[in-house]
Amino acid sequence: MSLNLTILYRGDLSSCNYDCPYCPFAKHWESKEELQADRDGLNRFCRWVAEQRDDRLSVFFTPWGEALVRNWYRQAIVSLTHLKHVEKVAVQTNLSCSLEWLSEAVATKVGLWCTYHPGQTIRDTFLRQCRQLDELNVSYSVGCVGLREHVTEIQSLRTQLPDSVYLWINAYKSQSDHYDDSTINTFNTFTAIDPLFPVNNTRHPSLGKRCHTGQSVFTVDSRGDMRRCHFVDDVIGNIHDASYRDSLYARACPNETCGCHIGYVHLEELQLYPRFGNGVLERVPVERKTVALELART
Repeated sequence: MSLNLTILYRGDLSSCNYDCPYCPFAKHWESKEELQADRDGLNRFCRWVAEQRDDRLSVFFTPWGEALVRNWYRQAIVSLTHLKHVEKVAVQTNLSCSLEWLSEAVATKVGLWCTYHPGQTIRDTFLRQCRQLDELNVSYSVGCVGLREHVTEIQSLRTQLPDSVYLWINAYKSQSDHYDDSTINTFNTFTAIDPLFPVNNTRHPSLGKRCHTGQSVFTVDSRGDMRRCHFVDDVIGNIHDASYRDSLYARACPNETCGCHIGYVHLEELQLYPRFGNGVLERVPVERKTVALELART
């Protein structure tokens, strides 16, 4: 039986060309041996994807660090988009690398989840990258971490982005009172920019709730080990095992709450799939795609 699967791949890469103070990741710079191990794991995964010709696959790269500054990730995205049974290849990125390589990919299959980091890059430089994505006809979203001190910068970014581009804001949850009564204006400002900001600012009760992860969505590491999502450590199988399909079935969430978009977007009761349509991976809501189509007609 043919399957329609979404696979979140996270290899061994854990380095980044940025050093954001609020980021818990990317505080390590790999040795040549570690980078080679990451490359080998990615290549093995891509070979496996290429062999699954009877299924319909979407792949989402969610690295601990910045993947697109590494040429093997760029090559992987290009090669995967040329596979007929691959429907979408998405990646989280700070958009700092050159984008010429995207001309070699099937642009309509690429999705970029682009994060703008004030203090790590210049807004005009980031916006130039966005304009190049528009020229390449690549689906993308733009987002920021919702720090109070970045309100003005995020507002300016929204003003300068095309109306067709969704600007999401990730709530800063490391500090429980970051959006307390004294900063209600910040919360309201972020909600006006991103109507889904309150959804992201919520740790959704998930224990025992139905979720697509573990059935039609799962994560894979460099060894091929499968987990239902990035937030449940239990290994449920391995893609290089001939019986890996037996690992895929409906499961209730074992966690008390789910507070990250790449997790809760798959919770059935939140009904976010209709909201995002085929833009789930790159975080582009249907209404933004509608705006883009309307602008293209004018």
